[in-house]
Amino acid sequence: MMRADAKQNYEHILSVAEEFLTGGVADVSLRDIARKAGVGNATLHRHFPTREALFEALLRKGFDALSLRAAELLVTDDAKGALVIWLREAASVTCAYRGVISPMVAAIADEHSALHDSCVGLRTAGTRLLSRAQAEGLARKGMDGNDLFALISALAWLAEQPPLVPHADNVFGIIADGIFIRG
Repeated sequence: MMRADAKQNYEHILSVAEEFLTGGVADVSLRDIARKAGVGNATLHRHFPTREALFEALLRKGFDALSLRAAELLVTDDAKGALVIWLREAASVTCAYRGVISPMVAAIADEHSALHDSCVGLRTAGTRLLSRAQAEGLARKGMDGNDLFALISALAWLAEQPPLVPHADNVFGIIADGIFIRG
């Protein structure tokens, strides 16, 4: 159990880091985060020994919410709609944190990564929705959760490229159409 002041520092550091990352400052240093949070480097490193550990803490909340959302959508009557909704929400959450796509993609294969469990949970949640759509004959059989995870990463990356942002919705539609079987 964390002391009240330590928990307050932890939450404040996360809040400041989130401001930087959602504000488009992907390459912010841990020192800059500590400075803006008004804590020493030792305090920051006690909570988050690495940049990846800080990313994991930030992403865990969003990814856990996406896993719960997938469970809610899994019981709806519309398998195709559920997958499209979840894919859009997953890409949105992922793209909200600038600069995490590369570490996120690497973490899926690295069991020792602080991000690994969160990323595997996200992939598993999406796989359930995809598998349901495939079982109902709505989605291509040749896809799996890794493909879906890659698509989320690609969509999030696209949203980080200013000249491409106006095309993001169209590209999302093309990708969604490519997932499903016409019929």
